[in-house]
Amino acid sequence: MIGVELKDVSFSYATAKRKALEGVSFKVKNGSLCAIVGANGSGKTTICNLVRGFAPHFYTGNIAGQVLIHGDIVKEENLNMLGTQVGFIFQNPFVQISGSTDTVYEEVAFGLENLGVEVSQICKKVDESLRLTGIEHLRDNNPAELSGGQKQRVALCAILAMDPDIYVIDEPTSQLDPQGTEDIFRIIKLLKDQGKTIILVEHKIELIAEYADQVIVLDKGKLIYDGTPSEIFSLPDLISKGVSLPCYAQLGLEMRERGFDISYIPIVKDEAVDLFKKERGV
Repeated sequence: MIGVELKDVSFSYATAKRKALEGVSFKVKNGSLCAIVGANGSGKTTICNLVRGFAPHFYTGNIAGQVLIHGDIVKEENLNMLGTQVGFIFQNPFVQISGSTDTVYEEVAFGLENLGVEVSQICKKVDESLRLTGIEHLRDNNPAELSGGQKQRVALCAILAMDPDIYVIDEPTSQLDPQGTEDIFRIIKLLKDQGKTIILVEHKIELIAEYADQVIVLDKGKLIYDGTPSEIFSLPDLISKGVSLPCYAQLGLEMRERGFDISYIPIVKDEAVDLFKKERGV
């Protein structure tokens, strides 16, 4: 079953001279993690805004084609209802914290309270989300006094508590150190293991190679590739499109260029180890 689908979608912001997206079509299956990559300005965040319903409702502009969530057209959906289906984690966690709560516990409960969820259910969902995201120790802290990495985890925790079917996550690790990045991807893996559908914009290609089921490559608002991580990261021309390759894929491509007849291009460490053992007859 398809969770998210774009059908021949074009979009231009009201004040822009060129289209942010042009003729983009793709499908994301329920329960899969789709990573969107491309150079800055290629249209990645615009797709996030369209799926969440922020464009053209908040970010005004002209749209053609259809964006569908579980078969329903987004621009015809009630945005309040869409908010219960799609959770959006912003690139900047500072804009996602409400600013109206005094503790992390209250912050995580904030969205559920707005939905009118019963108090007993709120307490249950908040406690479970704090545990799953590993931030129980922050429950009594003031969200405004947290570090950027801690705020990002709180933002993820708050969306997790609302339990949407689909998560749209826009560059969640851009401001984080390696430990913070590892923590965020642990949560993303948790969501994936729960069968959630995830659209992820991220520049850390090694992590995309490890976790993604599908990779979409954008270039100047157009979709140029759509496939599995192994299919996409075996393409040597990605670099010319502003997309880096996993280090193991770079190594594999260099070996082919030097005349080594390797059977496939590895994209993660385990694949590389297996390939080199096989080539050496180990």
